[in-house]
Amino acid sequence: MDADVIVVGAGLAGLVATAELADAGRRVLLLDQEPEQCLGGQAFWSFGGLLFVDSPEQRRMRIHDSRELAWQDWLGTAAFDRPEDHWPKQWAEAYVDFACGEKRAWLHGQGVRWFPVVGWAERGGYGAIGHGNSVPRFHITWGTGPGLLAPFIARVRAAAERGLVTLRFRHRVDELTVTDGVVDGVRGTVLEPSDVPRAAPSSRTAVGDFEVHASAVVVTSGGIGGNFDLVRSSWPARLGSPPSRMIAGVPDFVDGRMIGISRAAGAHVINSDRMWHYVEGIHNWNPIWTNHGIRILPGPSSLWLDARGKRLPVPLFPGFDTLGTLEHIMKTGYEHTWFVLTKKIIGKEFGLSGSEQNPDLTGKSVRDVIGRARADMPGPVQAFLDQGVDFVQASTLDELIKKMNAVTDEPLLDAETVTSEVIARDREMDNSYTKDLQIVALRQARSYLPDKITRVASPHKLLDPKAGPLIAVRLSILTRKTLGGLETDLSGRVLRLDGAPLPGLYAAGEAAGFGGGGMHGYRSLEGTFLGGCLFSGRTAGRALVASL
Repeated sequence: MDADVIVVGAGLAGLVATAELADAGRRVLLLDQEPEQCLGGQAFWSFGGLLFVDSPEQRRMRIHDSRELAWQDWLGTAAFDRPEDHWPKQWAEAYVDFACGEKRAWLHGQGVRWFPVVGWAERGGYGAIGHGNSVPRFHITWGTGPGLLAPFIARVRAAAERGLVTLRFRHRVDELTVTDGVVDGVRGTVLEPSDVPRAAPSSRTAVGDFEVHASAVVVTSGGIGGNFDLVRSSWPARLGSPPSRMIAGVPDFVDGRMIGISRAAGAHVINSDRMWHYVEGIHNWNPIWTNHGIRILPGPSSLWLDARGKRLPVPLFPGFDTLGTLEHIMKTGYEHTWFVLTKKIIGKEFGLSGSEQNPDLTGKSVRDVIGRARADMPGPVQAFLDQGVDFVQASTLDELIKKMNAVTDEPLLDAETVTSEVIARDREMDNSYTKDLQIVALRQARSYLPDKITRVASPHKLLDPKAGPLIAVRLSILTRKTLGGLETDLSGRVLRLDGAPLPGLYAAGEAAGFGGGGMHGYRSLEGTFLGGCLFSGRTAGRALVASL
């Protein structure tokens, strides 16, 4: 045997599993097809959001949360309805218990800290037992994605110095080896060295091959979001036809290869049609990977119009229901939408997802965070206003509509339709009460003090010249997460079609649908993707420690 355990994929889930194994004295061979500068995978580029329940940060914000409320929200969001949801539902409940219990203390004990303001993602807008978070639960890691990765990278590096972990980069796994029905290793291709920047496409030129063996293999290779062909072939009929144009919220190496390779070895893949793609995507003006897109983290004030200029229906407001909005968009016959807003709104309400788009938080600079809060326009947002292909500005609505039409392949927007929507919305601002439920929602959002101070602009008319200029942002569909994957039991053991474990094979992270083959069900509450990597990676690692 070359090691006790082989871990395939050096992202967050793989690092956590490796750290748990090595800390218990197990020998681990950690393989990744990318160069060493990509250690940490796509988690490095994340905003670092984590869902906690009844946390000290929530209590300081006077948020009343509980295990019961969180589980109610999870079930309403996941909408489990299939026989194959047996293990995903059990994983979901175990994860909620983790988020209510030791998750924060476990991370805190490793030096992880959080921004004190708790965000409110995926607000839902339906009934109490429907989709969405009833209360704010989105905790931003101090240091964003790199800050969350740091303790696990440190543990793995320290174990490597002790001789317990061997890291082999540029080792692409092409096959799981199986002997007498037991997965006992991997074989694959050694790729040529690459010095490309982190997450930039690396060479696939082969310079050799390899084969290694161990008592168990853990697949932690991520999902399919960087592979548009797989995204389209897995696209669910309930969301209409797959988009012909998308932008990528993850690097090229998020290619889904290991899911198919595991299936070929006998693993059962479930819920492949469940996926999580954002509808507020914008083209990165300074791209790193192919079709690089950034997600806007919007406040609730922007007017959301479809490609023809019609307002999206209730409750499809910014930040409320990601997949509900995606389903509606795909039924319109077009693949882009528009935010129409003001400088006052964009300056306060536009966050940009990603560690590199939040240098203040990523750099752990209190001074820069305060400076950002005081600024009329955050620097990264201003950069997109100045250089982004999706942004237009104008002093009048007529001029804005002309510029919007110039951005798209054909002029789809009717000036009369857009003007009617804007004026009708503005009329509803004349009173402190209204039938317009988006305006009700944005006013209600300001009852949460952190939103009022840092996140939601004071209500105003879009045509108020003092709030201008007017701004429009073209939004594209942005690929991101795989919600289905390799079916696993509560120990992370990969299952076969007959429901029995496939001996020797484990999975964690996005490749396992973050646990069980789809613990999120159809939708996510947000802050659960990094958390799912942490929980499933830890679970698989500890289960292997106990069994080896």
